[in-house]
Amino acid sequence: MAGKSITVTFFRQNHLRPDWKVDTNSTAFDLFFIELADELAKLGITLSWEQNDAVTIDVNSYADVLNAVRIASQSDGISSLCIGHIIGKSPNLDLMEDIRRGVSRVAFAPETVAPEDGNRRVCHNCGCGC
Repeated sequence: MAGKSITVTFFRQNHLRPDWKVDTNSTAFDLFFIELADELAKLGITLSWEQNDAVTIDVNSYADVLNAVRIASQSDGISSLCIGHIIGKSPNLDLMEDIRRGVSRVAFAPETVAPEDGNRRVCHNCGCGC
């Protein structure tokens, strides 16, 4: 695991319903990522996060929120998978909790993440369409 690098990318979101808006630019999210990055750094894993405004996701449900957050780990062959693909169904609809679960899974058990497969119609039930 030493030297592993994980990136969380947030796509731009077009909120069709205000009840699914999560402020990922808040101080709470900044602190969450700083703490998570510090925890992982102790284990030799680098965590970074970024915004990608070139891609916009229409958000009409929590599944769309999960689709707008992507995780990549080049050393594990994970180029850009949505959180829903990695964790499956969200038990509590809590984005910080779901990001932590997704990052932890990629960090410590990447072999349990279903591979990207062009022949698969639906790989899980998050709604991302992968």
